[in-house]
Amino acid sequence: MHTGITRRVALLTVAGGMMLSAGSWAATPLQVVQQYMAGWNAHDANQAAMAMDPEVEYYDVTVGESQYGVVVARDNVIRFFMNSFPDLKWQMLDKPVVTKNEVVFRWRFTGTNTGPNIDSSINEGKATGKPINFEGLSLVRIKNNKIVYQGDFYDALSLNKQLGNIK
Repeated sequence: MHTGITRRVALLTVAGGMMLSAGSWAATPLQVVQQYMAGWNAHDANQAAMAMDPEVEYYDVTVGESQYGVVVARDNVIRFFMNSFPDLKWQMLDKPVVTKNEVVFRWRFTGTNTGPNIDSSINEGKATGKPINFEGLSLVRIKNNKIVYQGDFYDALSLNKQLGNIK
């Protein structure tokens, strides 16, 4: 009797895994972005980077120039912000605009600068200890269920003022 139950549980587990695999394979652009943001909010740069194509282009106004490739994007943008704001929270605002291969959305980013300052030339790059709360807009392009382009647009001047980097 236990063998029958064990067999059914095993079959359900395998079937469930296939459904998850199929669901991941056929993810909508919004699901890809939600998975990506979940990695950010879990403070796991590798998890976030898994949503990106190996040849991703990532533009963030604070970095100032596009970052090419998943490792560079992960290290120069994602990890950079996670290290600077270990308590970060990235929240989607409003309803995103979703097309066949793009997601455009407004967001809010909050956290406290207890890691390195985003401007290494100020105070030897030491943390300011100041909280931030700013909004922006992202354009994310998806191909084959991976992010191939991300552009983050926000008021970097306001962010630096909140940190005390600019008076």
